[in-house]
Amino acid sequence: MWWKALRYHFVPPSIFPATVGALVAWAVDRSFFPFYFLIVMVGVVVNHIALNMADDYFDYKHAVDKLKPEEKNPYSGGSGTLSSGLIKPSAMLKAFTMCFFITIAAGLFLTAARGLPVLLFGLFGVFCSVFYTAPPINFSHYCLGEIGQLINFGTTIGLGSYFVQTQTVSLEAFVATLPMGIMLFSMITINEIPDYQEDRLAGKLTLVARYGKRSGVNLYIASWVCTYTVIVLGALSGVMPLLALLALVSMPLTFRSVRILRRDFEDPVRLAPANFDMIKAHSLTSFGLIAAYSISGLIYGADAFQLLMLLLVLAVVYVPALLAMRKPRKSETS
Repeated sequence: MWWKALRYHFVPPSIFPATVGALVAWAVDRSFFPFYFLIVMVGVVVNHIALNMADDYFDYKHAVDKLKPEEKNPYSGGSGTLSSGLIKPSAMLKAFTMCFFITIAAGLFLTAARGLPVLLFGLFGVFCSVFYTAPPINFSHYCLGEIGQLINFGTTIGLGSYFVQTQTVSLEAFVATLPMGIMLFSMITINEIPDYQEDRLAGKLTLVARYGKRSGVNLYIASWVCTYTVIVLGALSGVMPLLALLALVSMPLTFRSVRILRRDFEDPVRLAPANFDMIKAHSLTSFGLIAAYSISGLIYGADAFQLLMLLLVLAVVYVPALLAMRKPRKSETS
């Protein structure tokens, strides 16, 4: 019940930029502190869990998630634990409030240990998470949610993680983590398409709800083009290692998701495999960048034991998300 409410399969967009930011510090700057990385990871994971539950809670309060069809896209419309009565709204409110307090505590500790800029990164991240759907700002209702989360779940987390390790920022850390923010934009966009009607009825004017499903399809395609463009230009210009091109291994999944989306964007259930491919493509692209910096760092003499510690933390927080991923039923792909 509560595991379903966490929607942990959507947490990797926080895990990956934090990992890549720390990897850039390790590979390029030879600066890595495993304990600080662990605290960063706890903070971003718990914050994302809080965001998922807060999104559920305020969508329920705004009647966005109360009238959903029985057969629906499993990647949209929240966890369904409130609308189905599995969890009381008051219990979910307490749960995500506690999670935000844990996030703030982690941020304050890192601020005291590594400097005031950590607080600025953290405050922006928590602000975007709390007020994504929470009044009085609820910026996701005004075509700003997608852009806000692009910034938050890419360079904000990535540069914050990098700063914790190096106490500075860099162009390379910015470019290396930007693709993950753009991919999060892609993920939000494709997940909004099945919710088009419900969001409009509830007055939640996402980009898709305001401009239509076809516009959502175009935004999804354009954002993936931007993702791969940043990676290719970053690698060929020398800002990132040439090995960053490994991230392009996700392109077949992306092409398949686009093909399904263009064909089935009017059918939420048949669209589900495209949503699933989006999640897999996001992970595969991110792992390509992680592999690039891991190999590059080892080639140029970075500490292998530190890399092992980083990858161990990554495995601990990512594997549950991998296990939580729901593959669409065969009936959803026919």
